[in-house]
Amino acid sequence: MSNANRKGLRITAAAVTVGGFALAGSALASSASAATATPAPAVTVTPTVTVTPIVTVTATGTATPTPIVTPTQTVTPTPTVTPTATPTAPSGGANGYRFETLDNANDVTFNQLLGINSKGVIAGYFGSGAAGHPNKGYLLLPPYGQRDYRNENFPGSVQTQVTGLNDKGVTVGFWSSMNNASMVNDNFGFYEHNGKFHTADFPTGSPAAPPVDQLLGVNNGDVAVGFYTDAQGNNHGYKFNINTKRFSIVSDPGAPGASLTAAAINNNGDIAGFYTNPATGNTDGFLKRGGKFADLAVPGASATQALGVNDHDEVVGTYTVGSGSGAVMHGFTWTPRGGFVTVDDPHGVGTTTINGVNDKGDLVGFYVDGNGNTDGMLATPLGH
Repeated sequence: MSNANRKGLRITAAAVTVGGFALAGSALASSASAATATPAPAVTVTPTVTVTPIVTVTATGTATPTPIVTPTQTVTPTPTVTPTATPTAPSGGANGYRFETLDNANDVTFNQLLGINSKGVIAGYFGSGAAGHPNKGYLLLPPYGQRDYRNENFPGSVQTQVTGLNDKGVTVGFWSSMNNASMVNDNFGFYEHNGKFHTADFPTGSPAAPPVDQLLGVNNGDVAVGFYTDAQGNNHGYKFNINTKRFSIVSDPGAPGASLTAAAINNNGDIAGFYTNPATGNTDGFLKRGGKFADLAVPGASATQALGVNDHDEVVGTYTVGSGSGAVMHGFTWTPRGGFVTVDDPHGVGTTTINGVNDKGDLVGFYVDGNGNTDGMLATPLGH
């Protein structure tokens, strides 16, 4: 079950396509009652790091990249892992994927696919978030034809991004009451079940202005994860139990003040996301599992963002090489045994984001094509 991430409703948030319609989408917002909950103790985990060298997969299809969030705060140093070798890229076989481009005909110029469940149902949205082109959420059901899109938008909202879903019919995301030309909009997290929508924002006393709060992923236990941005512009990850309405903080135990986004959670309670590594100041991915916090950084990358995770602890996301106008983005998968593998849609090499993964290893995300359009991508492992 995954999420993020990160740029959909062009709202101002983090850089992961998560947060303020700039993350998994953009920023949206509208007035709605926030769910009331009592903050629970922060998540405590013992620091550890394990990163394996990156491998590159030879692709044979079509896909699209996902947004990224760039935290700004720097805190106390934490351990970093330095990979030692870069294996030769595997080709074809079980290591390859079949790619499909999936765009809603309501706006073929901008689609992002952000999550996929075990039944193959996909969460996403269309619309760039620019003024006059608001984010509009949807679910896409197999066999993925135009008639299989189901609109899903928070009641009364101007923009909505559906960022994650579980196998029980619960979806999460964020909405906005704005569609400003500056793309700086308010964002409010939400969850939906049985046709009923609920706003769920972390109860903070120092929110950003406008407020930015997003839910990015949810598991079958109805536990969602997301983040909010404080008045200083730092992100804070959190968990939200939909059944008990209780919130709890997700942080790096070695640097609890670091800017951090919780982007996805699996059925084992393992959480993936990204944070500002205080030792380097870089944006790194992380996987928190079994009480341990592991830093995930692609060797040689200027930034790594983990955006989805399945029950096998296969983590997906995007990494950036270079900076400024010369920067390129690549999708990746990571497993505890196999390490990093680069996965690029063949029509969007250098512009691919992988945002979600299910237990079958199916990937969803987006990429930018040769015409400058952002296209939704589904990548299915060969042999499945």
